[in-house]
Amino acid sequence: MAVSDIVSQYEDEHGQVYYKMKSHDIQVKATQNTGLAPVITYWMNDKDITDSIRNLRFSPRPPSSYIQDYEEFQAMLYSKEQRAINMLYEQMSIKPKNMSSGKQVLWSFFVIMLAMLPLFIAIWWFK
Repeated sequence: MAVSDIVSQYEDEHGQVYYKMKSHDIQVKATQNTGLAPVITYWMNDKDITDSIRNLRFSPRPPSSYIQDYEEFQAMLYSKEQRAINMLYEQMSIKPKNMSSGKQVLWSFFVIMLAMLPLFIAIWWFK
């Protein structure tokens, strides 16, 4: 029996009722719309389950108290969230990919100098 989009209720041969996560095959996507924080959405079989995840996480009763495999589920979600956010930031970064660490330091220095150029010109102009 399905309790929600992501939690199922089971009953064993002794009549004990317990709950388990339906699937650990969830895709996590991070997008940047507006503001500073990314928007994280959760997908299972091309269906948006973001509201179900939020309802479960923010319910008054802690899910780990009644869902048997919730700790493993949370650990899996956390790692997928981190991976999605890192991929988003890598996508948005102006840093060239596939550079050695020395070249990355030089690139960062060049970008800082380019950003500071208007300040240097203003200081020189109003001297």
